[in-house]
Formats: sequence, C-alpha cells, structure tokens
Amino acid sequence: QVQLVESGGGLVQAGGSLRLSCAASGRTLSRYVMGWFRQAPGKEREFVATISRSGDYIYYGDSVKGRFTISRDNAKNTVYLQMNSLEPEDTAVYYCAASLLGGDATTAPAYAYWGQGTQLTVSS
Repeated sequence: QVQLVESGGGLVQAGGSLRLSCAASGRTLSRYVMGWFRQAPGKEREFVATISRSGDYIYYGDSVKGRFTISRDNAKNTVYLQMNSLEPEDTAVYYCAASLLGGDATTAPAYAYWGQGTQLTVSS
C-alpha cells in the first residue's frame, strides 16, 4: 500500500501564499487518484481538490476555486497544493489522500489512504 507524508504547512499572513507537498512511498503514485482535504477545529473534513492519475482532470471545492492549484509529478511521486490569496478561513489541518477505486473523488470515503496532515494557520 502507499504511504503519504504531507509537508509545507505553517503560519502565513492573510493574502499570502504557501505550497503543500505530499510525498508518496511504497507504491507508484501514478496508480492513484489524489485528493486534498482539510479539517478545521470543530468542523467536518472538507474537500479541497482532486487530480486524476494523469493530471488531465482536476476539480476544486467552491471555497478554494480560483485561489488553490493542485498538481502532481508522478516521476517524483509527489502531489502539490499551491495556495494563494490565503484567508483566515483557510486555517485547518490539510490532508492528502490516495484512491485506487472509482467513485466520487470529492468525498472522503473514496480515498483509502491518508497522510497524517499538516497544519496551516492564516493570521488576519
């Protein structure tokens, strides 16, 4: 099975940018549909973005559309989330996830493998 490790989180001011990375090991990343989710304290896990195996299909959650960009480098076994125009409401733990199966890639149950998460805090 694949193991996922997120990195790149931290503290940033509102309006700033940050890039998260998700490194995969154990299996070739190109086998998986990849997604990013986030969870703020006291809230349910929220879909952020998903990218198909080859990268030709991408979909974003409404709250990040136009500000965040998901990408992948299968040769490096890494998925990225570029986050621009950050807002305090983006503060959350961000998780990357991998899915071998089909289904609705905007929902958490579609993903069998998850990283441990990385914290993003956006100050106002």
